[in-house]
Amino acid sequence: MVFTKRLREGVRRGEITCSVRIWKRPHVKVGNRYRMEEGEIEVDSITPIGFPDITPELARESGFLGLIDLLKVAKHGRGENIYLIRFHYVRPRTKRPARHK
Repeated sequence: MVFTKRLREGVRRGEITCSVRIWKRPHVKVGNRYRMEEGEIEVDSITPIGFPDITPELARESGFLGLIDLLKVAKHGRGENIYLIRFHYVRPRTKRPARHK
């Protein structure tokens, strides 16, 4: 999943844990991880929703100022199906220093 630059820091901090996407079909799968710069996003759930389900509160929870702001970014291509994707950010593993014998 790709996030607009202004949302990425909120995702990394765990402040943004959902995204509304308008696609022809889901582009992600529950349980899969997707690279995001130095970490990953793990998809927890994908729920089909309708326009009435996109509330100002959901838009803010997704990191946007409001509905219009969200809708400008949510539509991808010719998609008409709306999905609410819940996820969590997975920090990159820190590499342990090599042990010398």
